[in-house]
Amino acid sequence: MTTQAAPIGAGPGIRPSGEGSLRVEAAGAVAVITIDNPAKRNALTQEMWRQFGPILEQLDTDDRVKVVVFRGAGRTFSAGADISALERILHDPSTGQRDGGDITRAEEAIAAFRKPTIAAIEGYCVGGAWQIAGACDIRVAAEGAVFGVTPSKIGIVYPLSGIERLVRLVGPATAKYLLFSGDFVEAVDAARLGMASWVAPDDGFWAEVHDFAERIASRSQFSVQAHKDLVDTISAGGDVAGRSGFWQEQMAAGPDSAIGIRAFLAKERPAFTWAAPVEG
Repeated sequence: MTTQAAPIGAGPGIRPSGEGSLRVEAAGAVAVITIDNPAKRNALTQEMWRQFGPILEQLDTDDRVKVVVFRGAGRTFSAGADISALERILHDPSTGQRDGGDITRAEEAIAAFRKPTIAAIEGYCVGGAWQIAGACDIRVAAEGAVFGVTPSKIGIVYPLSGIERLVRLVGPATAKYLLFSGDFVEAVDAARLGMASWVAPDDGFWAEVHDFAERIASRSQFSVQAHKDLVDTISAGGDVAGRSGFWQEQMAAGPDSAIGIRAFLAKERPAFTWAAPVEG
């Protein structure tokens, strides 16, 4: 990154293990969560899946952080869940079923995070790792990235939360193709299918992703978070008229619209001030 990265920590109650951890660093307004288990191509252990919720809770309350980027250590996003612990990871004690467990809780924590999220995907993004990427607002793939939704290769049923999100992103026919075949999909095809927002060159990939994250961080965070909420509400078939009315009221009461309009008319760069979470 172009600025000095400061470690944030692994969240309350989390101790990084020798078998991998989530490493969190902040550079200005951008926080980076790195999936760090290179000995296993950044496969996620049960403890690693359980780190997502506490880390995101911490970042949610840190007003310095405006954008969160997920990436893998080295040049691999993640090989997905640690297969040796998969039954434990997928187990949901509340139901006794193996329909997502820690993976689904991590995915839902990412999807519910109110600030914008970006998945920076290099190398392989396979299995449960797709649920991390799919839960992000934006997915940027390096030219050499490879995607795979692979439950049929190991004889399991993919978590329902992951299937639902996959269908919303790529449509039912493509979701069936990916789930039935378990085929790997190269970055250009992933973008065509809706798995990636766009493809960036391998050379300078991280600089491009970080510059994009900084650009989002420079915009009105009121506007960014309002639009994230509205798009998600539309996608989920929720009460979008009610949510729109709520945000219109917040816009009238808040500072950013006046700041933005004044700066535009004066041909100046706006210095937006809204930062606090809005409940509603």
